[in-house]
Amino acid sequence: MSDNLTRLNKYLSEAGYCSRREADRLIDAGRVTINDVIPEMGTKVATGDVVKVDGEIIGERKKNFVYLAFNKPVGIVCTTDTRVEKDNIIDYINYPKRIFPIGRLDKPSEGLILLTDDGDIVNKILRASNNHEKEYVVTVDKPISQTFIERMSGGIYIEELGKRTKKCVVKKIDKYTFSIILTQGLNRQIRRMCDYLNYNVKTLKRIRIMNIVLDMPLGNYRELTEEEFKTLSDLISDSKKTFDPKQHHHRRNRR
Repeated sequence: MSDNLTRLNKYLSEAGYCSRREADRLIDAGRVTINDVIPEMGTKVATGDVVKVDGEIIGERKKNFVYLAFNKPVGIVCTTDTRVEKDNIIDYINYPKRIFPIGRLDKPSEGLILLTDDGDIVNKILRASNNHEKEYVVTVDKPISQTFIERMSGGIYIEELGKRTKKCVVKKIDKYTFSIILTQGLNRQIRRMCDYLNYNVKTLKRIRIMNIVLDMPLGNYRELTEEEFKTLSDLISDSKKTFDPKQHHHRRNRR
């Protein structure tokens, strides 16, 4: 037995199969084996162990990772479970390599979402303590008041989640539309905040994640540019990942 041990969820993440959170779900569901034995949660993988998901062997860490920006239409679900959800993001994009979304964007929402096969980068982007910005444009069902702007900006207690939202930047765009910049990603956060103030969200579009801006047509995707990825890497500088331009070939893709 080698001393070089890696937690199973980290192994699957670093192999580019899925995020650590998704790996935990797969392990809990009994869909992962080590040397053909279903392991317990927290089990570590040693050099030479054979790891499989649904009978498919998962190999060592990849070298050339994919980083995509996608303009998600309304109605597409951000899940990798293609067996359960027919309107899933994976089948919609139909990318030639296995990829998975970084975080979520609700089915009724549209706009920017990032996808990758680099499980290592996911937590560093999503971790709320890192205060990484995500910007949205939202249309509601009645005129926006100054009180609405101030209360949204100051933080709202969401009873269903037992949490108060962090202070954020909210700006009125027109009578029914505002922009909001969040540094956390609570479940259906903007919709819940608006609902608390008796506003209903009509449309919700994410237009920016950190330094990545929505700039492709609805339903299209592209790879991050070298400059975008370099800036992204700087913003998550606690990551050990380094950027190698020789390994990252920028090309644009259209559906």
